[in-house]
Amino acid sequence: MPLSRDVEGDEAGAPPGVDTSVAHSARVYDWFLGGKDNFAADRAVGEAVVRAIPTIRTMARENRQFLGRAVRYLAGEAGIRQFLDIGTGIPTSPNVHEIAQETVPDAHVVYVDNDPIVLAHARALMVSGTLGRTAYIDANLREPEKILTDASLTDTLDMSKPVGLIMLATLMLLDDEDDPWGKVDTLKDALPSGSYFAISHHGQEFNPEAMAANVAAAAQAGVTLVPRTRAEVERFFSGWELIEPGVVPLVAWRPVGGPPADPNAAYLWAGVARKP
Repeated sequence: MPLSRDVEGDEAGAPPGVDTSVAHSARVYDWFLGGKDNFAADRAVGEAVVRAIPTIRTMARENRQFLGRAVRYLAGEAGIRQFLDIGTGIPTSPNVHEIAQETVPDAHVVYVDNDPIVLAHARALMVSGTLGRTAYIDANLREPEKILTDASLTDTLDMSKPVGLIMLATLMLLDDEDDPWGKVDTLKDALPSGSYFAISHHGQEFNPEAMAANVAAAAQAGVTLVPRTRAEVERFFSGWELIEPGVVPLVAWRPVGGPPADPNAAYLWAGVARKP
């Protein structure tokens, strides 16, 4: 259920630990998607980003469409039966387990995020099919070792069997100084051969002027946003085999119904790779 708000617009009933005066990327993204689980600070950032990139809400929806295509590919053609979704965000149906369990009713999914609002929705995330299983970890990508050793992960996923690792619109929230490539390598190294990795990431090349305004709007609210070049995004897949068509504009990754009218309509790179 969405959080309640009083007539003056102040947020009420926020979970413990939520600072409603500070924007959070998961709640800003929720606002882009038309959700209700966001606060004034989140909406202010979202509105500033819309001024920089008027089509950002459409891009957010395109990102969700890519999630569906990627998970269906992993659960179907790639034969993946378990998933680790880091940077889950506030539940927006269909979620990973809903998509995967359409093809694989017994799929297991572990969700990871570090926003107390997402934690408050964990029960909603955990509503799975009768054969499948889901779990939620309140953790930060900056500490991948804690994710990998969390009991919820080890109880839900069999790390000796292939895993579909998913990080959509997440790695761009880490500065280069945070060594996002190193964090990703820690996670990739823990997965067995035959695992897959799917990401989407804001791209620098699409519209540098608009992207700079986007970064500035986020920074003003204390939100880190680092768009990266195609080559920098490809580095996240280092050592793994990219699945056709490789790292491409998000709407051009295996589109349904034929090539998109404008492959650059969303300013994100996307790709999926397999561990040899």
